[in-house]
Amino acid sequence: MTNWREERTEAAREHAAALERRRRTESEAAQRMLDEFTTAALDAGLPTERFVVRGFGGRGQARTDVQGWLLRRDGTIGLGTDGRLYRLTSDLSLLDRFRTVSPEAIDPPRVIGAGGRDGDSISLETALERLLPGWRGA
Repeated sequence: MTNWREERTEAAREHAAALERRRRTESEAAQRMLDEFTTAALDAGLPTERFVVRGFGGRGQARTDVQGWLLRRDGTIGLGTDGRLYRLTSDLSLLDRFRTVSPEAIDPPRVIGAGGRDGDSISLETALERLLPGWRGA
């Protein structure tokens, strides 16, 4: 019985490691796409906006020092002019609402909102194409 349990534990570890390698590979490809888009958007003079972080459940908002483009229409994910992807929702304190906060930079996925409700996900390439029509990433 112990041998079976050890084998299952090892198989689960290997599966988790494979999933992490896949996630990392996809994230690296997505980051290359973001870097290429950022260069193209800046060269094209695509207008940027200063990001605002919104509190969970609509509880206030806070200014940031990050400029970029919103990738989701609901304003929850943005691409900074530095090529990094930012989550624009957070648990804001009362003090955060009156000062400038730093949004959370995240590893870019190939699909934004994957695993969410129907209609909540969009491929990264499609989101970028909406901002700069005619642009095609890697």
